[in-house]
Amino acid sequence: MSETIEWFEAVEKVRPYIVRILTPYGSGTGFIISHSVAGDVYGIATAAHVVAQAHDWELPIKIEHFDSGFQVTVRHSERAIFIDSNRDSAAVVFQPGDVKLPPSPPSLIDEGKILKVGVEIGWLGFPAVSPQNLCFFSGPISSHLEGDSGYLVDGVAINGVSGGPALWLGYKEFRYIGVVSAYIPNRATGEPLPGLAVVRDVSQFYDIIKRFRSVDEARNQQPAPQPHDPSPEPPPVAPPANPA
Repeated sequence: MSETIEWFEAVEKVRPYIVRILTPYGSGTGFIISHSVAGDVYGIATAAHVVAQAHDWELPIKIEHFDSGFQVTVRHSERAIFIDSNRDSAAVVFQPGDVKLPPSPPSLIDEGKILKVGVEIGWLGFPAVSPQNLCFFSGPISSHLEGDSGYLVDGVAINGVSGGPALWLGYKEFRYIGVVSAYIPNRATGEPLPGLAVVRDVSQFYDIIKRFRSVDEARNQQPAPQPHDPSPEPPPVAPPANPA
């Protein structure tokens, strides 16, 4: 029996855990990282910039489960969101209602493990050029970003793929190793040329997975949304430079 799995096998196995996230400001990708013992409370990982403004303004977000096609609108009072701005990562804790999402999500990479330069990883998401299709990308790690909790990767990260899972084929299984964050194009000549994708690590999620058994419990520990201008309308969207 082979000691490794192929990318197509990993994609088939991870598909049931991937969701599309829509907010009044745009859309991105997310993936299931945990669920309660009873199976009614789920944690979804994504990029912070996908949900930050909706969280700050206490606006609803819509979660679409790709494999089943179910959709659920989750309002501010029905969720908890934990944002790590330094890593551009976030966790959304919510109840999907009567629709049961799949249990036993794939494992995170071992805590403290850093992949070497040259190791190939893959990632998935819903690119803006074809937002209804889950697309797969891959490329080798170009550099580990010491102090910035992530990697530069020789590959593309199109708008809408932000928050998607980055995977590593380790031994007989695959592991989540990060969250797609951004794309850095090469502008040295004035024209945008191919650049590097940015993947942030999963450090934020080790504790999230172990911590919560109910949405109320999560909401009690959720940091308050950041103060904002109390004007009647939300401010114009101002996403970070080159978000995916």
